[in-house]
Amino acid sequence: MNASPMHVISDSELVARVLERRDESAFRELYERHTGRVYAMMLRLLGSEHDAEDVVQEAWTRALQAAPRFRWEASFASWLTAIALNCARALHRRNRLHATTDIPEHTPSVYEWDAADARLDVQHVLKCLPTGYRTVITLYHLEGEPHEEIARRLNIAAGTSKSQLHHARRYARNLLQPTLPARLSA
Repeated sequence: MNASPMHVISDSELVARVLERRDESAFRELYERHTGRVYAMMLRLLGSEHDAEDVVQEAWTRALQAAPRFRWEASFASWLTAIALNCARALHRRNRLHATTDIPEHTPSVYEWDAADARLDVQHVLKCLPTGYRTVITLYHLEGEPHEEIARRLNIAAGTSKSQLHHARRYARNLLQPTLPARLSA
């Protein structure tokens, strides 16, 4: 006997249940489906568990408030991620952390980290990147988003996304390359 395949309820059906019936189990299902991925992205972007948790909570609050107006032109996951990115940007503004495209005169090298941390530490490198660079490199390399999607999410041109990625890679390389000893660089 073949067991019938389980019916997977779509995100749109779950959202409808939450909105129409205040169905807590439908909300739990949505939350479990999407929170892990959004949280992981926010943790990589923000570098702080506390900030990532705050942003995820804020994103869910905003998503539930805006859900009646969601037009389903994108997937629920993409929409929720875009809301979370906006929340992360707002957090940066509140904390007076401004994105920059300028590379500071002095970029810390791997040798300036503690000896115990002098290993390829992607999380540390991401934390050191300016916000704009960190966002684009995370979306492109860690989330696998194409430049067109990044541009749409961040309200920038695709060329700006490509440029930010180029600068982010250069900045990251500078963080990972040890400085030359003075006697060799002269």
